[in-house]
Amino acid sequence: MPDGTNTYRVAIVGAGGIAGHRHVPAIRAQGDRVEVVAVVDVDGDRATAFAAEHGVADHHTDVGAMLAADRPDLVIVCTPPVAHRDGVKACLEAGAWVWCEKPPVLSLAEYDELAALERDGGPYVGYVFQHRFGSAAMTLRRQIEEGTLGRPLVGVCHTLWYRDHAYFEVPWRGKWATEGGGPTMGHGIHQMDLMLSLLGDWREVRAMMGTLDRRVETEDVSLAAVRFESGALVSVVNSVLSPREESYLRFDFTDATVEVSHLYGYGNSDWRWTPRAGVADSGWLPTDDVDSSHTAQLTHYLHAMDRRERPPASGADGRRSMELITGLYQSAITGHPVLRSELAPGNPFYDRLDGGGRYAPDTVEASR
Repeated sequence: MPDGTNTYRVAIVGAGGIAGHRHVPAIRAQGDRVEVVAVVDVDGDRATAFAAEHGVADHHTDVGAMLAADRPDLVIVCTPPVAHRDGVKACLEAGAWVWCEKPPVLSLAEYDELAALERDGGPYVGYVFQHRFGSAAMTLRRQIEEGTLGRPLVGVCHTLWYRDHAYFEVPWRGKWATEGGGPTMGHGIHQMDLMLSLLGDWREVRAMMGTLDRRVETEDVSLAAVRFESGALVSVVNSVLSPREESYLRFDFTDATVEVSHLYGYGNSDWRWTPRAGVADSGWLPTDDVDSSHTAQLTHYLHAMDRRERPPASGADGRRSMELITGLYQSAITGHPVLRSELAPGNPFYDRLDGGGRYAPDTVEASR
């Protein structure tokens, strides 16, 4: 069948806010293409309530039972990060495609373990990196590929958010074993993935991080300088300590600067193209107006399912973000620059993002 005509049975694993507020609307926007046949949550009452609220026919407390009973084509995994590996693994082994919330998993070792379960033509596992799929980012990506703006030279990728102490009282947050990291892993990953999808592979990272104010095991702020294979240099900041919140990316090319300032999602109006003196803007602005959203990414994912092709933000394409985060943590913890080529089996940071418990948080007694 051509793109847009296949229909799919979908199950949702994890009945929390991200499932109800982001994934259900994204699914409904696909019309008759998608039918939600089941929801799973370890909290049976929450699964029952979610099914009743959203008109889902079946509900379970176990992923395996759901896969056997409902046989979905696609499973959307919306659990806390610590549960991603086992949930995705069960779905792939049952022959279901998977779209998993960020962060993908807790380590490169887990990422590669899941990738090894994929098969040509599917099933595949893709990850939720919705900022790639707004029309402005897609326009800029095409311009970079075509060399329209010249070479990328300098970049800024800042995720400056605010999360109070109460936010981290949720038991799995702020712990290496259950969240995988702090704002680098759980918050800034969105902007870093957008940056990587535009600028391509990185070569070297030099970083620092600290636990300055929140009662967590992980960092609450990180800073990094990243060198790309193209030679471009980018400043990266990830914070949950910033009262005036902003997600800001800037790319300076030889012929133009392109910027976006937003918080949790953007439209065309959040972007700006500025040509250098003497260069004419030759119709650089997007002609379509599609916001970054789960809806936009799910549309692309379903088209990949139609073609039995690997979806974007999966495989090596999805691994880039995990690689950069791993390298950033290794550099910050060891105090040394890290090359992307170092992130392989045998490196302790390949197996655990804290290098096997090597991070010792700062202590700020006045705030605790």
